[in-house]
Amino acid sequence: MLSYILRRILILIPTLLGVSIIVFLMLQAMPGDPAELLLGERATDKALFEIREHLGLNEPLYVQYGLFLKRLMKGDLGETIWTRQKVWTEVKQRFPATIELAVVALFIACFFGVILGIISATRQYSLFDYISMLGALAGVSMPIFWLGLVFMLIFSVNLGWLPLSGRLSIDVDLQIITNFYVLDAVLTRNWVALKDVLWHIIMPAVTLSTIPMAIVARMTRSAMLDVLRQDYIKTAKAKGLSQFKVVFKHALRNALIPVVTTIGLQFGVTLGGAILTETIFAWPGVGKWMYDAVMQRDYMVIQGGTLLIATLFVVINLCVDVLYAIINPRISVN
Repeated sequence: MLSYILRRILILIPTLLGVSIIVFLMLQAMPGDPAELLLGERATDKALFEIREHLGLNEPLYVQYGLFLKRLMKGDLGETIWTRQKVWTEVKQRFPATIELAVVALFIACFFGVILGIISATRQYSLFDYISMLGALAGVSMPIFWLGLVFMLIFSVNLGWLPLSGRLSIDVDLQIITNFYVLDAVLTRNWVALKDVLWHIIMPAVTLSTIPMAIVARMTRSAMLDVLRQDYIKTAKAKGLSQFKVVFKHALRNALIPVVTTIGLQFGVTLGGAILTETIFAWPGVGKWMYDAVMQRDYMVIQGGTLLIATLFVVINLCVDVLYAIINPRISVN
């Protein structure tokens, strides 16, 4: 197991290197000049040259990429073009908001997706099965930005049940410790703030969870149907075990293996979907930050943010692979 984990960690290096190269080349292909965006269209040629020289934009592409890798080896993601702050400093300020949103969305997706999948499998071809799978198909098909706007129109504008945007109301005080607002509210026992934070996160989290929930539900149903047809399940039923024990003690444990894989992959998808969700709901996370950086051609922000998300995605996949052996000891790691 240890050697397997070490091999996967070593694979992480060329993977992230390839990601950084692709992102760097794609950014160079984008139209527009960061120096002109920064100084304005009426800037003089001398001012444009000086700002390009300061940012290293006059250097050849391989030199620019080499400088980026050199800074990266020192743990430095560079400086943002617009605010002149360290990218890592701004990441630390915004990343907790993205992780908090993604975790809540994934929890909603896993909880309801697994339950729907189990019930659909145990009641195959029933009305509930057809309705839930039709809902799962609709959940995969609906764009996140469209669903978010619909939720805002219904629950914020028309009904007034949920706040329209942000993480916390202006008139609510919260002592920031970790920048994870839910955790900070619990640590400080600020139950008013906790209620307000949860009220703000419900709508963007549900919006972000629709696609992962649909995929988890369909995968759980498929895996459960496959396991429920096995001979040992028939033997368990023949021994007189209750339906609950057959499903949750014997079938679900073996059906969880492909489901766990799906959940691990969906976390990365959730982080990617957070860019649209955060932009729609004005959620102050990495997603909206990177969207603004794309509009401003802020190279360092896009490179640092993409590399950070890619690293997290690969690490999560590593954790999922390790969970294989924990969930099912029959799986051997070669």
